[in-house]
This record gives sequence, C-alpha cells and structure tokens, in this order.
Amino acid sequence: MNPDTEIRHLLDLMPASGRMMARLIANPRQSTVIQCEFPLPWKTTRPILINFDLWKQLSRPQRDLLLLRTVSWVTNVQWFKPDWNQGIVVAGIVGVGVQFMQQDAVGVLLAGGLAAIGVRRVWQANQRSEMELEADDIAIRVATRRGYEEAIAAAALAEAIEVVATIEGRRGLSFMELVRCQHLKAIANSYKGHN
Repeated sequence: MNPDTEIRHLLDLMPASGRMMARLIANPRQSTVIQCEFPLPWKTTRPILINFDLWKQLSRPQRDLLLLRTVSWVTNVQWFKPDWNQGIVVAGIVGVGVQFMQQDAVGVLLAGGLAAIGVRRVWQANQRSEMELEADDIAIRVATRRGYEEAIAAAALAEAIEVVATIEGRRGLSFMELVRCQHLKAIANSYKGHN
C-alpha cells in the first residue's frame, strides 16, 4: 500500500471540517493502527497518526469508516461553545481578575476555584461516553453521503473495531468498544429489518 495514495483517498473521503482541522501522518513505528491525542483547545490542527503496515490489513470499508470515525471524534470535541460550564469558567476568570485588582487573596482563591470547577466540567463533558457514540453516528452519516448504505457503514465500523483489537494484539475489546459495537450492530440490524 502506497501511503501517499491512501492519504489522498482518505482526504477526499473526509468532510470539509475534517480536512481543515485534521492532519493525516504516516507513523510506521506506532503499535496501534490509528491514533490521535485528545484535542486540546490551543491546538489548531489535530494530527491523526496511521501505521499503514497495520492499516492495510483492514478492508476498504473498514478503513474508510475507521478514519471517518476518528475524524468525527477529533472534530466533535468542542471547548468553546456557549453553555453553563463555559459561563462558570468565564465568571471565575473575571472574578479572579476583579479580586486580584482589589488585592483580595481569599476572593482570588474562591474565583480561581470557580474557574477550575468550570474547566473540569468542560473537560468531563468532552470525555463522556456519549461522545464516543456520537462520533460513530456522525461517521455513519458522513459515510452515507459518500455512497455507503447505513447498515453497511455501521457493520464495517463494528468490524473495524474488532479487527483493530486483533491486529494490535489486544486480549479483547475495552468496555467502551463493546458498547460501541453493540450500538453499531443494532443500527445495522435495525436498518436491515426495515428492508
């Protein structure tokens, strides 16, 4: 498999938001098939590392859906969206500034604590298990716009999760991977049941 040709195909497959944010990088030294770090707010690009020696062991639909799912996950993490948690962070930061100008050490500590609570809640909101399932659903929607049937896309992604665990030599799937596979198989079976 030629990594340059595969990267061109994957870039064509990605939605526009993915092409703007994600950066595909060949990394033959990593032990995982595909890997990305949790997207941090100050990083404008989100690198996705692929070991193409392992990647080629997946079928084309599995590769496509695995990439779409990874891109969906890294672009779905939102640090700056207006909600209560963001409001707590802003109120805490403003409070720290005001209390600092008034030279009130206790006020600075309290406002800093409020800001820290807000940051923690934003972090937890982006780490919740629903984000994993949402990324799967988004990947399937993008795949249907790229010519895949919904049932085939869901089945291919579920297969990819299982095959990747085998390729990487893991003893089994993690709890979240099992939940995702059940969710994807339910989508594939419910779609088949309607036809």
